[in-house]
Amino acid sequence: MVSCSSDNDLAARASEAWISEIARASRAGKPHCVALSGGRIARKFFTATVHRIRTGRIGGGDSARLLDHVHFFWADERCVPPTDGESNFRMADELLFRPLGVSAGRIHRICGEESPEVAAEKAAAEISRIVPLKAAGQPALDLILLGLGEDGHVASLFPGESEAVASGPEVYRSVHNSPKPPLKRVTLGYAAIAAAGQVWMLASGGGKAAALGDAVSPAGNNPFARVLRSRSGVTVFRDF
Repeated sequence: MVSCSSDNDLAARASEAWISEIARASRAGKPHCVALSGGRIARKFFTATVHRIRTGRIGGGDSARLLDHVHFFWADERCVPPTDGESNFRMADELLFRPLGVSAGRIHRICGEESPEVAAEKAAAEISRIVPLKAAGQPALDLILLGLGEDGHVASLFPGESEAVASGPEVYRSVHNSPKPPLKRVTLGYAAIAAAGQVWMLASGGGKAAALGDAVSPAGNNPFARVLRSRSGVTVFRDF
């Protein structure tokens, strides 16, 4: 667990760690496949990443070309057009992709303007085309970046789901009854999160303390607790 002094410190430290992961993959001649999330801390994280890349040479290489080997996916998306203020893609596009000139061919957005079922199907096909698959058919993303809700939700995986739904094998699945608007969304499933090489939780804001405490307790039962139980490790950046 990485304890940070503020949300700005969290964003800076997480972005530094992420850039190091990207640079390591680049030096090895490998792509880096990441799934992004939305939320308030994501804004600061994207801004910190742009600042760090623009202001220095990373790992002895050209920082301007650092993202040339990165493929961008999403942990979840709201079912809205990509120009909508609620769109997770729009946030990343405005704060990360455009400022750094990321190639459109590296950006694999979820088509939130489609129905949740169609968008989930297209997103699963796209990620499975690019990211190496594990034996169970789940894409092995290098990194998934998650935020934490005050109810313990991650991506658009909310409390109260049945075990049958939560344990489903879908890479991406539709959500029709989100407790937070908009109601319709698309999210990575738990199995896809479990299959990733690394998962980082950016937990910002004192209101998240109870959810994090529940997740790490032996009897934890919120969505983040399920993520923790499904994996050998998760890196948590926290500012509370």
